[in-house]
Amino acid sequence: MAANLTPQYMEAEKRYREAKTIPEKIEFLEEMLRLLPKHKGTEKMQAQHRAKLSQLKEEAQKPGSGKHGLSFLIEKQWAGQVVLVGPPNSGKSSLIKALTGAEPEIGDYPFTTRAAAPYMMKFENIKIQMIDLPPVTAEYLESGQVEMIKVADAVLVVADTADADSPGLLETVFGRLKEKRVEFVRDEFPPPTEETVRVFRKKMILVAAKADRDVDGSNLEALKFFYEAQLPILAVSVDTGAGLEDLRRRIFDLLHVIRVYSKIPGKKAETESPFVLPRGSDVMKIASAVHKDFFEKLAYARLWRGAEIAGLMINRDFKLQDGDIVELHLG
Repeated sequence: MAANLTPQYMEAEKRYREAKTIPEKIEFLEEMLRLLPKHKGTEKMQAQHRAKLSQLKEEAQKPGSGKHGLSFLIEKQWAGQVVLVGPPNSGKSSLIKALTGAEPEIGDYPFTTRAAAPYMMKFENIKIQMIDLPPVTAEYLESGQVEMIKVADAVLVVADTADADSPGLLETVFGRLKEKRVEFVRDEFPPPTEETVRVFRKKMILVAAKADRDVDGSNLEALKFFYEAQLPILAVSVDTGAGLEDLRRRIFDLLHVIRVYSKIPGKKAETESPFVLPRGSDVMKIASAVHKDFFEKLAYARLWRGAEIAGLMINRDFKLQDGDIVELHLG
């Protein structure tokens, strides 16, 4: 069976072959795996790519791998990986504690976070990986931080709304990352059709933390004045809880994933452990996630969607939505 590789896959493969560092190779190889058509004709290629990816990640974690431009690497888990970026004392660690229930080191002195640290945030019935990165300053930005941002699914940029200097501190953060070809954009940002130099545009939310300490709201207004036209801003407070639930939902939306539930004929759907799939996935995507036999031998499927649809027979290319229940039938 022909592989039927897409032009997008071929472009990712070209970037992989031209990559000079291990982090770049990891990023492009992961992109190749995402773009590789999933069918019997590509099973061998998928296995080869996964084996190579595992080897590269092992190399990246070896002592001395920093010479390749990566001082740490945290493998993606669960529904998606979100990294937190910001200047010193912006409130990243306190936000992590509020969102995840973990106990990161928190202090009122710079560089409380000295290395990338992973945490788990629950959103309804799924888990999302949160990575707290060391702060960015004019003098401090490690290559490992940059690579973590490049490969993450989304970014939270955290600003201290209690600090009148926050706009200037953020400009330093944005400027340092722009030097590394990293730019932050709205989720719906349309990328240019052509670019002479590749830019890593990361969808993000600008989290205006400590909003309860901005008594007259003037510092939040300053952040909005400088950034709201280009970036989405959400004010939150870990002390009062204001904005945190909205933030959880917006993080989930930023990941562009859906939750789909499988159902065995004659039984109730399993609603505690959904399959997390990319937005736009069709029936064959859930069939592949459940078991390769369903992917290879699927005869038909039935769909339950809220109160609107109950047991509707659907085709293999039917597009799924968040919360759908699918019953798969083998031929």
